[in-house]
Amino acid sequence: MNTATTQGVATGSLMARLTALLQSIHSAMGQLPNTLLAFIARFSIAAVFWKSGQTKIEGLAIDIVNGTFTLGMPRLSDNAVFLFKEEYKLPLLSPELGAALAALGEHILPIFILLGLATRLSALGLLVMTMVIQIFVYPDAYATHGTWAAVLLYLMAHGPGKLSIDAWIASRNSR
Repeated sequence: MNTATTQGVATGSLMARLTALLQSIHSAMGQLPNTLLAFIARFSIAAVFWKSGQTKIEGLAIDIVNGTFTLGMPRLSDNAVFLFKEEYKLPLLSPELGAALAALGEHILPIFILLGLATRLSALGLLVMTMVIQIFVYPDAYATHGTWAAVLLYLMAHGPGKLSIDAWIASRNSR
């Protein structure tokens, strides 16, 4: 065997090992459980919209991650109405109605998604909100809105996973 042949065999062996390694990594990634992925997706997207909703109200502040809890009667903040009047300027809705609907949706739908209750429908609601924000409010924020849309579409397509009220209801109905 000459040097060129030896190098060719070594290179072939290295490529075979590299290919096998990549195939095993690919296979391992394919084994990630939907329940884990769906839970992370649910928690993450719920947090995004919940935090946004919290900026629109006063009197109630709940952040389970940093431990902020101020319980009281929530009311729409003057700042939220101002933003809908001066910055967001949605067509067809008064600033007061737009701010109230956004605050309500950004509180109710994330709770449903976090619990895994009516997940696909709740994700659709947040996807519609995302599209409205993208089209009418911040059209240059497509990277952020695309990320939100991808997570919401995942939940719509695959559901909330086994750690959800939806799964519990489905298992009770299948008996």
